[in-house]
Amino acid sequence: MHDRIGTFARFAFAAVIVATSTACSTNPATGRSQALMYNRGEEIQIGEEHKGPLTEEFGGAITQPALHNYVSDIGKRLAAVTESDFPSLPWEFTLLNSKVINAFALPGGKVFISRGLCEEMTNEAQLAAVLGHEVGHVTGRHTSERMSQALGSTIGGAIIGGLIGAAAGGKEGAAAGVAGGATIGGIVSLSFSREQEIEADRLGMRYMERLGYDPVGAIEVQEILGRAGGGGTPEFLSTHPASATRIAELNKRYDKYYAHTRGNPNYQKHAERFQPFLAGLRALPAPRAHAEPRPRTPEGARALMFAAAFHAGQSGDHSAFGPLGDPVNWCWHCAVAAAGEAD
Repeated sequence: MHDRIGTFARFAFAAVIVATSTACSTNPATGRSQALMYNRGEEIQIGEEHKGPLTEEFGGAITQPALHNYVSDIGKRLAAVTESDFPSLPWEFTLLNSKVINAFALPGGKVFISRGLCEEMTNEAQLAAVLGHEVGHVTGRHTSERMSQALGSTIGGAIIGGLIGAAAGGKEGAAAGVAGGATIGGIVSLSFSREQEIEADRLGMRYMERLGYDPVGAIEVQEILGRAGGGGTPEFLSTHPASATRIAELNKRYDKYYAHTRGNPNYQKHAERFQPFLAGLRALPAPRAHAEPRPRTPEGARALMFAAAFHAGQSGDHSAFGPLGDPVNWCWHCAVAAAGEAD
């Protein structure tokens, strides 16, 4: 018995060392050091491999040129602002034919926004704020960061939990310990998510201001989402902070760094040129039935797993994270629980 535990312990220790081996570098967009297990080429590959299945799982892309080009042009202008920090990323901006209020990004420059979210907006600055926020997730390398964190914490937590359980209760104890350890690992992996959301808000505000958009658009988006959500989920157990928290943070940042844009004609919301786009969206047929993030194939499930950055992927309990389409969690990148149903 002790020999088996000793062998398992040595194996577990080696596995944790491998899983948590990372390379540290300073992110030019944020100025902070990150420990990442994925390099630029691998991030681009992840985005390329999963953009198709993910698009399909979210209702498909809206391809009407006027609508697609409007979103893509704004997105690519925002991405161009990041060129000095992240040159030649293969940026793509996809307008999804889904009523679910959501926006998200895959590593390597693949950004998605739903028609449902766009239809809640009233001006172009709000759209630029959401796209800029998602660009910020890419330049902040947040998905890669969370995948790196989650891999280490989930594997480490599960193995350590299994060791404790095995010592206490044999096979059944080990199984319970692994489940408990994985849950702990899932919660620990959330420790950066709220900070990453605030960081993406800051980067998005920076990018939109450089293009001459009124940064108030970023605050308005949070107000829209707060109204649509009708409240908020428990902040500690959410992958994203409640809108009230983000509004307060954005207001502080606006007053500190962007007060010069207040009433300045060089910074606009462009409500008038947003209206044809909005009318075009509302004139579209309703999305196909069940055009929501529910994987129907193993490939789609894997795409959703990557989009989720493996948050809470091994905990087995996703109830605390609220419904997938909860507007308060507008940047929540899908639930891995649903992915398991497709296998």
